[in-house]
Amino acid sequence: MTIQNNKPKLAKRVKNELKFRELTVKSKQKIAGCFYRIILAGNQLAGFSSQGFDDHVKVFFPVGSEKCVLPEITSDGIVWPDGPRPAARDYTPLAFDAERNELTIDFFIHDGGIASQWAEAAKPDDTLVIGGPRGSLVTPEDYAWQLYVCDESGLPAVRRRLLSLPENINVQVLVNCSQPQTQDYLSEFTNTRIEWLNSESISAKLQSLAIPATDYYVWITGEGAEVKQLSDDLLTTHSLDADYVRAVAYWHKK
Repeated sequence: MTIQNNKPKLAKRVKNELKFRELTVKSKQKIAGCFYRIILAGNQLAGFSSQGFDDHVKVFFPVGSEKCVLPEITSDGIVWPDGPRPAARDYTPLAFDAERNELTIDFFIHDGGIASQWAEAAKPDDTLVIGGPRGSLVTPEDYAWQLYVCDESGLPAVRRRLLSLPENINVQVLVNCSQPQTQDYLSEFTNTRIEWLNSESISAKLQSLAIPATDYYVWITGEGAEVKQLSDDLLTTHSLDADYVRAVAYWHKK
């Protein structure tokens, strides 16, 4: 493995105060046929911070018709009220408007998902609870060569990243795509090389990529076992510096 000696442009971690917030659905829009874009609002968003493009908030979903009740943060940890604890999933904050106290989250629609079911039924004035982000990984935007590999679960983070990058950056995106309409999700990024593939095609593509020796950044997310395999293969095949390769499991097969 090649290790860059000078370690320029490393990502930096920042911590946030842990806080839980009860928010209200302001609007819902279907995006690309397979995402619900939901804007959540509330004065409790004051002080919200999300500095990393792949940050996540913990979204807590109501149990039946019951509203989520905010937990208490104590010196002994997080204490939830008596009764069933609400189910939770991690989601990327797509956008935050501090002036309006509005947080935008895109929910991928898929069978059997509690978050998908909630988003499908969500309507204005419905409420839910979010927690975090507890911290952010702030990744420089000016790497000369950048690669993003994901499935649908990682697309909101990729979208947020592409919206922030300078125009002169060499960016490639490889998406493990299960639904053809998903391609519309990034259709506005006409100057970015985006390929919609399957697992096998992505693996083969990574093997043949010409990656520069320096000033690169690679981001891989998706199903846990697949992410690890792709990351291990990429590090071995191309002798990359692991400090510039971020591989994160967004979900796991049962």
